Amino acid sequence: MSKEAVIQVDSLVKKYGDLAAVNGVSFTVNRGEVFSFVGPNGAGKTTTVEILVCLRDLTSGNAKVLGFDVSDRKGQQQIRKRVGVLPQDFNTFDLLTVKENLSYYKKMYDGGMDIDELIRLVDLEDKAKTLYKNLSGGLKKRLAIAIALVNDPEVIFLDEPTTGLDPKARRDVWDLIEGLQEQEKTIFLTTHYMDEAEVLSDRVVIISYGKIIADGTPSELILQHGGKTTLIVEEGGTEAHDILRKKFPDSKLENGDVLVPLNGKSDLPEAVMTLNGNKTKFAELIVRRPSLEDVFLNLTGKKIVDGELS
Repeated sequence: MSKEAVIQVDSLVKKYGDLAAVNGVSFTVNRGEVFSFVGPNGAGKTTTVEILVCLRDLTSGNAKVLGFDVSDRKGQQQIRKRVGVLPQDFNTFDLLTVKENLSYYKKMYDGGMDIDELIRLVDLEDKAKTLYKNLSGGLKKRLAIAIALVNDPEVIFLDEPTTGLDPKARRDVWDLIEGLQEQEKTIFLTTHYMDEAEVLSDRVVIISYGKIIADGTPSELILQHGGKTTLIVEEGGTEAHDILRKKFPDSKLENGDVLVPLNGKSDLPEAVMTLNGNKTKFAELIVRRPSLEDVFLNLTGKKIVDGELS
């Protein structure tokens, strides 16, 4: 069965003067996917989302959402009715409760989801009568997602939904996103967190300086660009390095640790036996598998730290 494309982007360009914030990007998003648009701050993620939800005009190229052209006025009306959006810097009415906020936004649409059902969906039943200003950051984000769902959208755009949250609140949002996918919602997620994209996504597009540099499932990208599984010999020092590089010439010494690239299944036991056979001292052995962070590093030569290139 062929997949149904609900978002189609072809050679999309957005310029501000001579600056191309989005520079010829093309991709599709299929119905029911969690699709992650990944990259550092300023890469063009939010600009692309704003074009797709009809908040910003494109400079050139083509984009369709649910079959409607983002440049056509009638198409824009249909897109706005049928998508939900969580903007990056969301805020709402401080002096309204959770339920009152949801009721306010629902009045903008004909129909939509039941308010009590929405509150249950985002696990805010015990906070339904709490003022927005008194919610924690994580609970505010849950309410924001509920507001994005109030019209029962077919496609949900979540722009950096976990930025600024503590680890537990981030995990709670992840669980909520996974729950939305179980309801067969299509989710367009932008994030600079590689671990978030790796855990949640069916497909990942990596964007840097306005251009797409990789497109595929997390496992495909890691296999193609992530590099090798590595044995880390913590605090092995020069002694462990000298011993291991006789059999593993690609071994590296970094800050007192020895990094041994593993090419096959037999390499790990052989490295361990080599260390034990020579009674080599070390603190700990760690096997590190490649991740999307390695993919980005290998493709760009840089890491993303707090949303910025480093």
